[in-house]
Amino acid sequence: MRTDVGLTRRELLTNIAKAGVPAAMAATVGVKAVEAEESIPAPNVPLGLLYDATLCIGCKSCEVACNEANNTPADTDAEGLHEAPTDLNVFTRNIIKLYKPEGNSPSSFVKRQCMQCFDPGCAAGCPFEALYKDSDTGVVRWEGSRCIGCRYCTITCPYSVPRFQWRGINPLITKCELCSHRLARGLKPGCTSVCPTGAVIFGPRPALLLEAKRRIKNNPGRYYQDRVYGETDNGGTQCLYLSRVPFEKLGLPELGPEPVPAKQLRWQRRIYEYFALPAALYVGLVAVIRKNLAAHEEEAHQLEKETGLRPQL
Repeated sequence: MRTDVGLTRRELLTNIAKAGVPAAMAATVGVKAVEAEESIPAPNVPLGLLYDATLCIGCKSCEVACNEANNTPADTDAEGLHEAPTDLNVFTRNIIKLYKPEGNSPSSFVKRQCMQCFDPGCAAGCPFEALYKDSDTGVVRWEGSRCIGCRYCTITCPYSVPRFQWRGINPLITKCELCSHRLARGLKPGCTSVCPTGAVIFGPRPALLLEAKRRIKNNPGRYYQDRVYGETDNGGTQCLYLSRVPFEKLGLPELGPEPVPAKQLRWQRRIYEYFALPAALYVGLVAVIRKNLAAHEEEAHQLEKETGLRPQL
């Protein structure tokens, strides 16, 4: 009977390899599965908004309607008398901001909310698919039961839209979902139901894009670069913008036609690949240690039974 249960270096590496290679293969398969699932299927009816900044008067009716539609408290001033959010937050899914440059350059209001990207960075960054794209409408939605509160979505969104609720026992992620609960009842999003000038309208994205291009054609020189922001930007968004001033001045970054997740996931895949083997080897090492500890204990008990002596361990 062998009483020396120690492992040689060769035996250790051999056993780790035996345990680690299958795990590494499984991890590699998982990485390839991620690659295969990268493309987001197009929604059946992509719904969205068209916001024309040249028509917006900054009345903030859309902010009030958004709060009412989503049953969230108003973000008011110190006296509680006036809608006064400074940015998107856990109480504010939709906000009107003002761009006011120095000199004689034109100023502009801008409506900010979730852009409802075709390939959303927030969903790509979420490890448990708490943020996902609705297959029917294309609206990017949040499922609280899957959320672990990592806040990675707040980093991977190129528009800095998702906001994390820091207060409360069960923190939430807040973002515009185009009032999906209203859409389910055949109603418009709250913000589009009250705009007095028609600066924001709701509908299927193809119809909105046609309307945006019609406005550009009928109003030469009115719009910046005769361009619809969101048509191809960041792979395309379901919320489209028209403006008289450069879009980056309104907080809409120039991202190019390639979606941000396509860039990010390439790096993530490399990280997963590089870490798959060390992780697999670690799993293999733990398995080997547990296996040999069990063998050690079994042999020690057998020796004690045969000799009547407790071995020096």
